[in-house]
Amino acid sequence: MGMIQEFRTFIYRGNAIDLAVGVIIGAAFGKIVSALVGSVLMPVLGLVMGGIELSQHALRIGGSAAEPVLMKYGELLQATVDFLVVAFCVFLLVKAINVIRKPAPVEVPESPADVRLLTEIRDLLERRS
Repeated sequence: MGMIQEFRTFIYRGNAIDLAVGVIIGAAFGKIVSALVGSVLMPVLGLVMGGIELSQHALRIGGSAAEPVLMKYGELLQATVDFLVVAFCVFLLVKAINVIRKPAPVEVPESPADVRLLTEIRDLLERRS
């Protein structure tokens, strides 16, 4: 029973649930950005580059004519562009959240009357000497 109770405590801790939610939202966000890159950005980039589709680039390293062995470096380029777009979007999202979450101004509590009076007396004595 001890391990089950420990597991329950672990799951009910906010960190595990927050992590699970973050992973799920991150996966969905990654799919959206991959679709954006694959369907919108890469065709435009290919058009600018003269009709070249990066994901189709490969280097033949062996095999027969019927079944060549290919090193598909174009897919690596595609994944790199995906990563850069995702990283930039996350950067913008975090930046926006930080702007929204500005720390509340710290209110300095007003000092009691006797402390204010003693501070004034101190300041007057310092000016006299």
